Amino acid sequence: MNPPRKTAFVPYNTRTILNKHKRADTWFWTRYTAYPYIGCQHGCHFCYCREEKYAPYENINDFPTIIKVKQNAPALLQKALSKLPRDVVAVGDYQPAEKKFEVSRRMLEVCLELQFPVFILERSPLVLRDLDLLKEINKAAHVSVLFSIIHTSASPHAERISRMERLAPSPEKRFAAMRQLADNGIQCGVSFMPILPDLCDTHENIELVIQHTRDNGGQFVLAAPLTMADQQKEYFMRYLQENEPGLTPNYRALYPAKSYGPVGNSWIKTGRLVRELSQQYGLPDRMPRPIIPGEKRALNKKAVEHLSNQLYTMELDQVPDQRMWPYRKAAWSIEDTRQDISLIYRQMGLKGLESIRNVGPKFARMLESLIRDNMEIDDHLQEKPTQ
Repeated sequence: MNPPRKTAFVPYNTRTILNKHKRADTWFWTRYTAYPYIGCQHGCHFCYCREEKYAPYENINDFPTIIKVKQNAPALLQKALSKLPRDVVAVGDYQPAEKKFEVSRRMLEVCLELQFPVFILERSPLVLRDLDLLKEINKAAHVSVLFSIIHTSASPHAERISRMERLAPSPEKRFAAMRQLADNGIQCGVSFMPILPDLCDTHENIELVIQHTRDNGGQFVLAAPLTMADQQKEYFMRYLQENEPGLTPNYRALYPAKSYGPVGNSWIKTGRLVRELSQQYGLPDRMPRPIIPGEKRALNKKAVEHLSNQLYTMELDQVPDQRMWPYRKAAWSIEDTRQDISLIYRQMGLKGLESIRNVGPKFARMLESLIRDNMEIDDHLQEKPTQ
């Protein structure tokens, strides 16, 4: 066995820090992403961040031991966000390097100053160090923290999964951190990703993760299968062959040469089970879109959330892709519409909604119902109390 490699930190000045997406991601509702490090000391063997586009290492084994620190990230983030409309930005990385360099904290300070809503996906309770900032950002805008958790200590294959997660803190520590954040008014949930075949997809494990989420203040569970590409796929398949040879044949069958996700219906069955068990525990298996204070197009975004949730249901129901495309295109068009759909409706009625590209009569009626429900809520809130 090779001796453990010592971690090396490489501070440098990056040219850019912020990734701007045309539309918000419909899983996490992020429009912007900005991350302070390349590489991760946790070093989970299955991590998608080992893919070439995320981990540009000549030797993929350097991923958990050579950590590149974007020391000028806060200044670049300040410059970039100051020129953009407010929307959710994914920031933060609380691997052990953050204790030393505190780049994530300084990036949060920028988000607070500019009042940008924040999304954090994390495996470490170190995020609690910045609870003071998160509470302030949550008052000014919004904060969502998702903990990446795929098993519990009581799960059937807990020891084997923990070995794959290497230096990541235990699930119990992550759940405890979630409880503390939730108790302080921070929206929390679990990113149940990736659900590893033959390890995480048992009924018992799925139920345990969902139960622990509910019991520790989590408000939703997001589940997705393992994905693999290029050097990450080669790396993880090699890990399985050397450490879990009994799993290798099924993984090779599920992930043939050019397949990014699992082939066949295995994921559909797992996704349906996650939904069924989530409902039993009173949790949605989708993340609610954040409400940003002062948002003038909040109803547009709520409509996109509604359509995206329908699309996910259609995926689980294995609806043919050609029937799903109209929903996607309608969601894209509504997201891109610069005018508030409720204002369009007030001025032009149903015909105005139908005139939005890719909407037409069917989706216009859906928008009308959403708008009218919102009008009723607004009218109720504006009613003066009886003297």
